[in-house]
Amino acid sequence: MVGRCALGGHVISHPHQPSTYATQCSSSSSHDTVSGLTRGGRRRSNRSEAASPMEGSGTNYYSFAGCPFSSFHIMATGQIFSRNTQALFYNYKQLPIQRMLDFDFLCGRETPSVAGIINTGSEGFQKLFFGQEEIAIPVHSMIEAACAAHPTADVFINFASFRSAAASSMSALMQPTIRVVAIIAEGVPESDTKQLIAFARTNNKVLIGPATVGGIQAGAFKIGDTAGTIDNIIQCKLYRPGSVGFVSKSGGMSNELYNTIARVTDGIYEGIAIGGDVFPGSTLFDHVLRFNNIPQVKMMVVLGELGGSNEYSLVEALKEGKIHKPVIAWVSGTCARLFKSEVQFGHAGAKSGGELESAQAKNQALKEVGAVVPTSYEAFETAIKETFEKLVEEGKIAPVSDVKPPQIPEDLKSAIKSGKVRAPTHIISTISDDRGEEPCYAGVPMSTIIQHGYGVGDVISLLWFKRSLPRYCTQFIEICIMLCADHGPCVSGAHNTIVTARAGKDLVSSLVSGLLTIGPRFGGAIDDAARYFKDACDKGLTPYEFVEGMKKKGIRVPGIGHRIKSRDNRDKRVQLLQQYAHTHFPSVKYMEYAVQVETYTLSKANNLVLNVDGAIGSLFLDLLAGSGMFNKQEIDEIIEIGYLNGLFVLARSIGLIGHTFDQKRLKQPLYRHPWEDVLYTK
Repeated sequence: MVGRCALGGHVISHPHQPSTYATQCSSSSSHDTVSGLTRGGRRRSNRSEAASPMEGSGTNYYSFAGCPFSSFHIMATGQIFSRNTQALFYNYKQLPIQRMLDFDFLCGRETPSVAGIINTGSEGFQKLFFGQEEIAIPVHSMIEAACAAHPTADVFINFASFRSAAASSMSALMQPTIRVVAIIAEGVPESDTKQLIAFARTNNKVLIGPATVGGIQAGAFKIGDTAGTIDNIIQCKLYRPGSVGFVSKSGGMSNELYNTIARVTDGIYEGIAIGGDVFPGSTLFDHVLRFNNIPQVKMMVVLGELGGSNEYSLVEALKEGKIHKPVIAWVSGTCARLFKSEVQFGHAGAKSGGELESAQAKNQALKEVGAVVPTSYEAFETAIKETFEKLVEEGKIAPVSDVKPPQIPEDLKSAIKSGKVRAPTHIISTISDDRGEEPCYAGVPMSTIIQHGYGVGDVISLLWFKRSLPRYCTQFIEICIMLCADHGPCVSGAHNTIVTARAGKDLVSSLVSGLLTIGPRFGGAIDDAARYFKDACDKGLTPYEFVEGMKKKGIRVPGIGHRIKSRDNRDKRVQLLQQYAHTHFPSVKYMEYAVQVETYTLSKANNLVLNVDGAIGSLFLDLLAGSGMFNKQEIDEIIEIGYLNGLFVLARSIGLIGHTFDQKRLKQPLYRHPWEDVLYTK
């Protein structure tokens, strides 16, 4: 029968080829079959109807919709990867992708093997390194969009968890551009895996896994973490192709065998770990058959394991002469006979069961049909070496010459950690540190702040002033925040916030619109008040000299004057602050000077009273000077930077947020100012 291969060209399929999948299903403790599959071309209606893997002398195989098959048509074509292969990577993992790109560079590829990343709910780019060059790899939120954007990427590497791996893999298999799907997750439900296998086989797709580390074509392409670190890849000579095709169930053991094969041969051409689950998407036989059709592969190394009947399809193929290259095989798990009961060995499919599933029975069966089977795993390396040397002597292998791989640039982070390089930092931070088990504010651990009952004022003292101020100081800060949190809806900041909120804008936009009105005329005079009061007081100027001097300069005295408060209607907030200071502060020198200035300005106008900006500014000077924790230079710097205005910004944000919520809760419509409140004039 002739079929059309997904890679192009006609390939011959064998309807009487031994079915690896059939033997897996029948040897499982469960009698479930793949949905839609029938055995021997007839539909099975009874789920309990299961055959042994070696039933009779005939070949077992399954068919889908009445069409018998035993392995992928695509598998018979041989090579599934090349130096031009590109993949889509599902569920972003930085390290496996970077390892793929480093392998690309090591092999001298011109194009990165990762064309795109699929991360549900995310779009944009991820920055990674391709050699010394930093590249941006597109990120897509949907599998369909990624496949449409990267039609040449025909491998789908699925790093999803076992909970979502089946659904995302099926989505990928349904895309016409995807040819190979590798499922890394372990523990994918067997019923889901069976459906994936059925779909893949009937649609000429290659499924590797589940529970696989992936695969590698030396010098061309690798899946995710296959073969481990760059150092291991270089040691195993995987940066250039050799002459050995290797397939195993175990991903961990595949790393060991890559090293072993590199020591005694010219290295591998391709290596695949099919995965340790009960139902692998592709089998040992599938890949050995591929290797048999790859001219560059001169011999095959197979590492099986006890449990299941996967290896028997390879036995049948060798028996029928379908494999004509040397096969060196070992089935691990011979120690299982030492146990009196069934034992699970790591993988879901690696469990001691019936005699046919034992490692001894499989090794014996392989040996009887011509595979080179050593007496123990320790002798496996020798068997590989002797077979390779024999092929070299016969002229069937011309050992590949070693080439020196390029040097992979070391990541800056790794180089710094190892002490090889030093690099300048770009940001300096002295107020907090989040590198330990818990954040620290000015060296004080978060747990200490909570356990000792620190308040907002204490946190401000740590993050703003980098020290723990006395409690009377931090309580004064908290009083300022409470007194300045809001001053009604009519002031400019609240008005702007209300108008913005009613325009349907979000919280941050509404808050910022109000905050942007804070300045010299609204709430932003605290720093200036402190600056001018301190300068005049320290110079010993009388209130008359200070006020008249400011008048000559054309500068209003900051902290003096109010639109609605007066001599007879004092600001209660100012009075509360003054009362607290008289009770708790060791000195109120600057506040007393501000009051003297107020006395003089009230002689000029009834509304030139000390306002809340002036009160906070003068009292903060007394706090800084009286606490004994700041020198003159530090006090001047605090005022110059704008600490005191920051206190008003922090406080008023509370009220502005409240006004935003209030307008949205009341569902107020868009604000439009009334005509009668506007003077239209020329």
